[in-house]
Amino acid sequence: MKRVAFVFKSAPHGSAAGREGLDALLATSALTEDVGVFFVGDGVLQLLPGQRPGLILGRDYIATFRVLPLYDIDQCYLCAASVRERGLPIDSAWILDVQPLEPDALGEMLHKFDVVLTF
Repeated sequence: MKRVAFVFKSAPHGSAAGREGLDALLATSALTEDVGVFFVGDGVLQLLPGQRPGLILGRDYIATFRVLPLYDIDQCYLCAASVRERGLPIDSAWILDVQPLEPDALGEMLHKFDVVLTF
């Protein structure tokens, strides 16, 4: 079975990309156990607690990322540089247990996957 990586690079507000990616991620997890999740750029904002995107455009799915461990998805990575660029502390109370990686290490990890889907 191929290793599949999901890269979230869009902010949670103003776009359905995060929701569509999450739907694809959960569906793929039923087909393969080797799934990785990467949050880069504005995608790191997907993991901030206390957001209410449902008030904007009716997209209330951020808390759903919390269910990833229930689907045995535990390879979750966060771009440390993206976090710093947005003025956030790396040790924030993210809604998901993620491993922060510097860009070079994140790129190396991403290259271990056969398929990369970006949202």
